[in-house]
Amino acid sequence: MKRVLIVGAGNGGSALLEILHKTEKMNVVGIADIDPKAKGLKLAEDYGIPAGTSYDDWTDDIDIIIEATGEEDVLGELLDKRGKNTVVIPGSVAYIIAELMDEKESLLERLTLETNNQALILNNIHDGMIVVNEQAAVQFVNKSAERIVGLAKEQFNGKGIKDVIADTRLPHVLRSRRKEVNQRLILENGKKVITTRIPIINAEEKVLGAFAVFKDITEIMNLAEEITDLKEIKTLLEAIIHSSDEAISVVDESGKGLMINPAYTRITGLSEADIIGKPANVDISEGESMHMKVLETRRAVRRVHLKVGPAKKDVLVNVAPVIVDGKIKGSVGVLHDVSEILSLTNELKRARQIIRNLEAKYSFEDIIGSSSEMQIAFEQAKVGAKTPATVLLRGDSGTGKELFAHAIHNESDRKRNKFIRVNCAAIAESLLESELFGYEEGAFTGAKRGGKKGLFEEANKGSVFLDEIGELSLHMQAKLLRVLQEGEIVRVGGTSPIAIDVRVITATNINLEKAIMNRTFREDLYYRLNRLPIYIPTLKERLEDLPELIDYLIQKINQDYGRDVKSIDDQAIDYLKDYHWPGNVRELENIIGRAMIYIGMNEDVITKEHIPDLMPFGNPHQQPGKKAEINQTLQNAMEAYEKEYISEVLQALNYNKTQTAKHLNISIRNLYYKLNKYKIEKDSMQNHS
Repeated sequence: MKRVLIVGAGNGGSALLEILHKTEKMNVVGIADIDPKAKGLKLAEDYGIPAGTSYDDWTDDIDIIIEATGEEDVLGELLDKRGKNTVVIPGSVAYIIAELMDEKESLLERLTLETNNQALILNNIHDGMIVVNEQAAVQFVNKSAERIVGLAKEQFNGKGIKDVIADTRLPHVLRSRRKEVNQRLILENGKKVITTRIPIINAEEKVLGAFAVFKDITEIMNLAEEITDLKEIKTLLEAIIHSSDEAISVVDESGKGLMINPAYTRITGLSEADIIGKPANVDISEGESMHMKVLETRRAVRRVHLKVGPAKKDVLVNVAPVIVDGKIKGSVGVLHDVSEILSLTNELKRARQIIRNLEAKYSFEDIIGSSSEMQIAFEQAKVGAKTPATVLLRGDSGTGKELFAHAIHNESDRKRNKFIRVNCAAIAESLLESELFGYEEGAFTGAKRGGKKGLFEEANKGSVFLDEIGELSLHMQAKLLRVLQEGEIVRVGGTSPIAIDVRVITATNINLEKAIMNRTFREDLYYRLNRLPIYIPTLKERLEDLPELIDYLIQKINQDYGRDVKSIDDQAIDYLKDYHWPGNVRELENIIGRAMIYIGMNEDVITKEHIPDLMPFGNPHQQPGKKAEINQTLQNAMEAYEKEYISEVLQALNYNKTQTAKHLNISIRNLYYKLNKYKIEKDSMQNHS
């Protein structure tokens, strides 16, 4: 270490002292200045370096004397007094050295600052970075690289890169001197990275090392896979919704349209442009949006009647909320076209009508009533079902005689064979004989080639139900008596009897005993038919069955009308019990059906207000004192009045023809004639509908 003496403690000497004090190869043994207050003397004291006003005390055994006063005389004295091994440096040279030292320090500080900044930047970037030298040993690794690789810096430094990352290609880059950009690599810890590797080559084309910059894409890849799965699920759900024949609409949590399918467009007439992004009620013509109701209540709704689209299409709507992690995200609605339901219902009715005369569709379980009067009828009917005897069902129209006939057949040992129903009053006299007994070829004009079986032949081994038996002519009564006595029939135009095995069930609402007295019904036939008479009570006689009957009718009409009515309240039932029910159960069904038409779409309980007025028959619109027209003949006036009066009675009795004929005191056949003559039924039914 060189021993140094500084002569001159001004600004220059002070600067030299500060610089030399920091060096390890220079030992400043003293500093001198004739001014005891010189700046450098105080600095030397702070550093613990001897200082004084005379340099003579340190001239011996000094390697370097630096003259910092800038005076020629002082420089000369120092040259004269120096030892033979002492080097004297003039002040000008000292200043140059000081400036160089300052510049070096400044450069070192700048280099240190830039190095620190560079390290700070590299350690704070999100991408990992590893630098290796020409031997592929790790020289630098940033914090992101430590995090991604999962190793601490100490486990990197100085080690071969292959020892740290087995699948690295940095050694290959060192050899090939070519960079590799955006290469995929899976690390030993399972992380997936995208890396770029670049060789470090100096100006002389010498390879000094290489570095790799890499990005962790594990989360991105997993997210991409999740997004792909979600897209596949979304595509699958959309395909299912769009292929469904059910009309489907989906809205978000705010009630804005998200999706509809082609079936929805077909039913409502609205396209995606009309629905997507629009409020949920944009498709409602009549009623309120069930989507908005479900979003508010978080509860599903079912079978709500609405009108939708520009054509006001009748639909039934089911809507359910979409709830994810306890939060409502939207709702899904399914629309059912009521017109399609009605069309299918009508087709079903037509199919039932076709088989109506071929099989019995009711059993005793379908007959409603727990009153003592009905229980007596039940017991008698069940006894009759187990015997082959002819059954005569008696009771007013609308009491359910046909239901009993069905049930008796279904309870008998003939239940697997045909059940044929014949309304004796509804078939013209000229046709009834051929319908019941059949005809031979050529029996009359228009007869089919080969003839035709009658209903008795068709029902062989089964049952025939002859409704309104009291309306048969005496001629047909004789024919029927032969069937019951001999067990055989003769076709119209034929001579050979045909044996049959048929159970006969008959029904009437007229007083047969009175008809015998009036000579309109054969007494011998009466005794044949009356072997097992069963009286079906009127509704007025069994009012205690009313609640049970109404519940049954509500469920039945719900299916027919596509409604969802639950029950009827007690006040309405009390009101119905006060009525005399001339039309019996048939009239009750009519009244309940009309009440269910009047009930609101979102109501499910029938109240007294929903029930139409139960008025006695007569024309409620009749104006007293109205003068008759005088511009028509007496015949025309009488016919006009007859038509009007028959229409009024028919309407008042809920279009029950039997009750109407009974009230008018004419036969049912005569009533059918007048209805056809005046076209009353067609006109009345249209007005009624």
